[in-house]
Amino acid sequence: MDQKKIILKFIKKHTIGVVSTVSPENTPEAAVVEFGETDDLEIIFDTLSDSRKYKNIQTNNNVAFAIGWDEDITVQYEGKAFELNGEELTKYKKIFFKKLPHARKWEKVKGIKFFKVVSNWIRYSDLRKHPWEVFELRF
Repeated sequence: MDQKKIILKFIKKHTIGVVSTVSPENTPEAAVVEFGETDDLEIIFDTLSDSRKYKNIQTNNNVAFAIGWDEDITVQYEGKAFELNGEELTKYKKIFFKKLPHARKWEKVKGIKFFKVVSNWIRYSDLRKHPWEVFELRF
């Protein structure tokens, strides 16, 4: 199977991951978030405008995600986060809520913001296999 398809299939099975951002003081900060994804391996998530991650992304849009582990499989994902607006916001919210319909309760909360993350590096690790199946994609 194509490596991108392996990663996408794995990511689609998960609804939460850890997103890491960098503060203006250059310190790492991490948070658990719900996420959606596109077939192009973009990640979609929401956050409040008064959250640390939102403020961090405003000054440095480099982010990292860690997804999975419960089956000895994980995806490490690095990329750039872009705040969504206008028609793009509508398009990506539709994808996000299709996967996470219960998250609609946050849609009208004051200060809610949506982001897409475009990957520049992904590592897939399946430690159930011998030898381990580990591969990287660079974009």
